[in-house]
Amino acid sequence: MPLSMNKEVFITAAVTGSGSTQDRSPHVPRSPRQIAESAIEAAKAGAAIVHCHVRDPESGVPSRDLAYYREVTDRIREAEVDVVLNLTAGMGGDIVFGGVEAPFPVVEGTDMIGATERVAHIAECLPEICTLDCGTMNFAEADYVMTNTPGMLTAMGRMMTEMGVKPEIEAFDTGHLWYAKQLVADGVLDSPALVQLCMGVPWGAPDDLNTFMAMVNNVPDDWTFSAFALGRNQMAYVAAAVLAGGNVRVGLEDNLWLEKGVLATNAQLVERAATIVSNMGARVIGPQEVREKLGLVKRAPV
Repeated sequence: MPLSMNKEVFITAAVTGSGSTQDRSPHVPRSPRQIAESAIEAAKAGAAIVHCHVRDPESGVPSRDLAYYREVTDRIREAEVDVVLNLTAGMGGDIVFGGVEAPFPVVEGTDMIGATERVAHIAECLPEICTLDCGTMNFAEADYVMTNTPGMLTAMGRMMTEMGVKPEIEAFDTGHLWYAKQLVADGVLDSPALVQLCMGVPWGAPDDLNTFMAMVNNVPDDWTFSAFALGRNQMAYVAAAVLAGGNVRVGLEDNLWLEKGVLATNAQLVERAATIVSNMGARVIGPQEVREKLGLVKRAPV
């Protein structure tokens, strides 16, 4: 397909994630206060959307604690800077098998819960956006599977829609986009939908440009998409996403480095992305323009 560059670009900052990065950089936020402060700094740097997980403040390991989500939400909403809040709903679908000769019983690291519990913090905090990982996938480690069955996705997607929270479909491969389109056709998700193309996550779609354009070409024309790649390709994908007609995501969830040997902050990654977008001749848009584009309603502090 011919290039159709996006001239009005929003930046999402994925500020902490659920990976085991907490001990690899001092800039990865752990506590609700640190996560909120990092999100606010990213918003000041130009991020229109902040995508947040929560972690145990002491260990830094991923958490599903509703109190942590509530504190992050309140701190961000009470800040002087405006930003669209996007909370993960990806936790609670993790299976770690016992090994190739004895896969059952499953072992430590398994965290499988029901649909209602997986979106309990979404119901509690009512962010403007939440993620919906739209498929099951072998995910990096030998015996770990990220599990999102069609039935689970239908149930979670319906709950999100009924709450008035817009799902951000996270697509790690073309089959995930295929099922996302089915969810829209079935009336589970509203159209036009919002998609995040997740590139280079083992073992989903690799981050080569042929695969990326195959992903882009599977996004319906009236949907809005964003894209990211991991590690050293994060900034290259800022340019690639804009050239392909999309929006961009950066942040410490996906990449810890500003350049070789220099650990980044979320704000620095957003600033670098905004510079790339501007130098390409596009304009970085703000949170209110994103709300108008995606049909979101700003949530007030409670």
